[in-house]
Amino acid sequence: MIGREPAKMGKRHFEDFTVGQSLRLPTRRVERGDIIAFAAEYDPKPFHLDERTTPTELTAGLSASGWHVCAVFMRMLCEGFLLDSTCVGSPGVETLKWRSPVRPGDSLSGNSTVIEARNSASRPALGIVRFRHEVSNQHGEAVMWLEGPVLFERRPTR
Repeated sequence: MIGREPAKMGKRHFEDFTVGQSLRLPTRRVERGDIIAFAAEYDPKPFHLDERTTPTELTAGLSASGWHVCAVFMRMLCEGFLLDSTCVGSPGVETLKWRSPVRPGDSLSGNSTVIEARNSASRPALGIVRFRHEVSNQHGEAVMWLEGPVLFERRPTR
């Protein structure tokens, strides 16, 4: 991690995030069966269901739905630091880009960088941290990036 280390005791609060800080996310592997199961339930386009679909310039071979990649990323984010924090949610995603297809057997890794940290004007007990999240495959190719704010509780004053 680049920047100030979070407090060693308790959960990560708003004050534990500094602009420029980089948090590494755990690696997750995406399997063929997972791609097909997600697509069958939520995004049943042919190129998410069957590798024998007639290829196009963008869809040659079986690839994961971008929404599946978002779900995998969310798990990486939770395991990386959200579950051990005072996160109370997010008002949304500002920017989301899918850059390269995710294929069966890809191992995805990620990084979250703090690009802004500010106090909430309307909720003094909270702080807002804007992140740029980047997800890459095992070849170092960017598959997705997104930016957006996350709300964290501020550390109680004594």
